[in-house]
Amino acid sequence: MIKLIASDVDGTLVVDGASSLHPELYEVIHKLKQQGIAFVGASGRPVGSIEHIFGPVKDDVYLIAGNGYYMNYEGKGKFFTDFDKKLAAEIAADMYAAGMQVMFDAADCVYTESRDQAFIDWIEQGYRNKVVQIDHLLELDDTILKVAGCIMDGVPEEVAESLKAKYGDRRKVTFAGHQWVDVIDPNLSKGTALKALQEELGILPEETMVFGDQMNDVEMLEQAYYSFAVANARAEVKETARFMADSNVNQGPMKIMKLLLEK
Repeated sequence: MIKLIASDVDGTLVVDGASSLHPELYEVIHKLKQQGIAFVGASGRPVGSIEHIFGPVKDDVYLIAGNGYYMNYEGKGKFFTDFDKKLAAEIAADMYAAGMQVMFDAADCVYTESRDQAFIDWIEQGYRNKVVQIDHLLELDDTILKVAGCIMDGVPEEVAESLKAKYGDRRKVTFAGHQWVDVIDPNLSKGTALKALQEELGILPEETMVFGDQMNDVEMLEQAYYSFAVANARAEVKETARFMADSNVNQGPMKIMKLLLEK
């Protein structure tokens, strides 16, 4: 019996950067709760962005943000990390050199040294993040939770591999959609957050269903027997998942969830 469903957002439930879910999906999530099935929205997005996209069902869901640095359940939010600013500045410098825009996640906003207004508008209007522009990260008096690098036309594999080669022994470097590379605490992932929630709720992997499309979803997929890769997922993700769903554009996860409700 399925007791918990967790899904990635960008590339799985929506097209990257969308600010809302398919209208019918909100009703599906509400019906799942009525049938005693918990739903988890899990994303690399910062807290404010994922809270916004699930706003219409915020009382019906659990949330994992920042690839595992934040989890909210039963109205209680918890942060799991604190990024060293000197290391964050070093990573940012390499991202800038690779032609990336850089964003630093904090609890209540995201910071950037970028002056590219098109990028800032996209983050604010698409992802619904509060953006604060700063001059120098090292002068910032706030906790940094994640460093994210973006190339709007897509991040080349060699850029991500270069960051992994340099920082992989100190931080986890992972694709979070084709436009983003996230650098986070190596002990955190969507999977570690989901495992903590499963333990809190007393739910087994055999009672869990997960949907994903990117490398930052792999650990989460491994926490569920009913692991689904959407049709547009990376090849590595399809190899990890036991089952396949239709693409995000065709609302693949929602189709599976509606079948579950019918049963």
